[in-house]
Amino acid sequence: ICNTGIRQFPDLTQIFSLEAHFILELCDNLRMTIIPQNAFQGMNNESLTLKLYKNGFEDIHSHAFNGTKLNQLILKDNKNLRRIHNDALRGATGPDVLDISSTALESLPSYGLEAIQVLNATSSYSLKRLPPLDKFRSLLEAVLTYPSHCCAFRNLRTEKQNLLLSIFDNFSKECESTMRKPTNEMLVDSNNTLLWSVERNTYPFATDDESSPYSYSNIFDDSEMAGFDFEYDFCQPKVLTCTPEPDAFNPCEDILGYSFLRVLIWFINILAIAGNFTVLLVLLTSHYKLTVPRFLMCNLSFADFCMGLYLLLIASVDAQTSGQYYNHAIDWQTGSGCSTAGFFTVFASELSVYTLTVITLERWHTITYAMQLDRKLRLRHAVPIMLGGWLFSIGIAVLPLFGVSSYMKVSICLPMDIETGLSQAYILLILVLNVVAFVVICACYIKIYIAVQNPELVAANKDTKVAKRMAILIFTDFTCMAPISFFAISAAFKVPLITVTNSKILLVLFYPVNSCANPFLYAIFTKAFRRDFFLLMSKFGCCKSRAELYRMNYFSAYNNSNCKNGGVATAPSKASQAFLLLSALDK
Repeated sequence: ICNTGIRQFPDLTQIFSLEAHFILELCDNLRMTIIPQNAFQGMNNESLTLKLYKNGFEDIHSHAFNGTKLNQLILKDNKNLRRIHNDALRGATGPDVLDISSTALESLPSYGLEAIQVLNATSSYSLKRLPPLDKFRSLLEAVLTYPSHCCAFRNLRTEKQNLLLSIFDNFSKECESTMRKPTNEMLVDSNNTLLWSVERNTYPFATDDESSPYSYSNIFDDSEMAGFDFEYDFCQPKVLTCTPEPDAFNPCEDILGYSFLRVLIWFINILAIAGNFTVLLVLLTSHYKLTVPRFLMCNLSFADFCMGLYLLLIASVDAQTSGQYYNHAIDWQTGSGCSTAGFFTVFASELSVYTLTVITLERWHTITYAMQLDRKLRLRHAVPIMLGGWLFSIGIAVLPLFGVSSYMKVSICLPMDIETGLSQAYILLILVLNVVAFVVICACYIKIYIAVQNPELVAANKDTKVAKRMAILIFTDFTCMAPISFFAISAAFKVPLITVTNSKILLVLFYPVNSCANPFLYAIFTKAFRRDFFLLMSKFGCCKSRAELYRMNYFSAYNNSNCKNGGVATAPSKASQAFLLLSALDK
């Protein structure tokens, strides 16, 4: 019944065919929208093949296939088919083959999948989750839409099935000799009663007769035999095949892959969020004037705070989907969650690198022109510089949302798509800019170190202190940027030196190093921050004595400076220049 204008599903219950292999073909009936209950009941008592393709079906009702023995159920190319009732196959035997390719189904029925041996679900993009795996007891071949779903079938057999297979392991070990023997190999119970015989074709002697003590159900528990084929060939066991296979970008594993990373990422993201939030809170609530170093530190802390949010999002989703990521992979990677995480990490990474570079240049400028107060960098200069950094970082982070590379390629939501030339250029641009920023930072700190080595300005112990601080700053930058840049550049040229699984180690251990270290190196370990922190705590009734000490020291230093200069601004002396150098570094 094809290519008609029929609106109602035809009454097929008056067909009583005696054919052993009855085929009903119902196709290209675009006005037919539902398959009702008992639609095929009584048509045939033998094997039935239903080819119901390219129709206008939107819904298949409960018990739609009641009373049938289904061999094949072909529902492909029903573009509007969004729902099969959970009990649609109740009352039916089979099907052995189910084809739902090119449909809009969002889920499969929870009942009636036990007999399916072949499942075809290609181009079923709405089918993002599979039913519980124990429903597919007989499945031998699956052709699906998403590679992640094939991960679900790798461990389809339950522990009981594996235990059952181990019972017959001895037969498989002696399979070759058994094939040559004309005699039977036997399995007996404790009373030496024959239960199983392995001949050339390894067929059982058990019976279907439920009254017999040697029926299948009496020999083995039903739950243990679920999905076990007694015609199993021990020499050439049947293996479930599934396509498409998972690729290198999406291996069969959870988001973080390794168990130790699942623990570490929580520690790191909490450290990054807590550290940078504390810095932001202290700097923004301080009653002291907002200086250029404070302004730049606020920007750096916000960028690193966003990196902490990215790690928190990844860690949370990994915890929620642990052990079943294959069922959540499509929703996560194609949804707004992964896009948000990807935007956060690229924006945070680029803004952090940009701000670090500006902070380093500002320190170099302050020390180089310490005696020329008219060339001091003012807030009115810093604001447009950082505005440019924000616009640049947002622009770089938004591009993958508009098709330049993609955040959907991998589970950790980094822009790893280099299929097109434009995407490849995008990745290389980011990496090259980061390398250039690192070179600039290193060059500036080397110049600063040379400047403060002047023995007339800084004592030897101060010189050593400055050198150590610079070494730590450069080392943390190098630790963060070097491994990521090296492996990413090689991958951008399509010569990957590391797998996605191993790259997750870089993501957790190296990628966020700066975000965790920056609040301590650039703020928390400085005297100015500690002063602001204790002054803030004193407002809540804590650390009042310590706050008062910092307050007295600050005003004492301010008054001494005014007394020495007689209240008149003068050119800095060598001693005051040394103080300026160390103050710039301490900021």
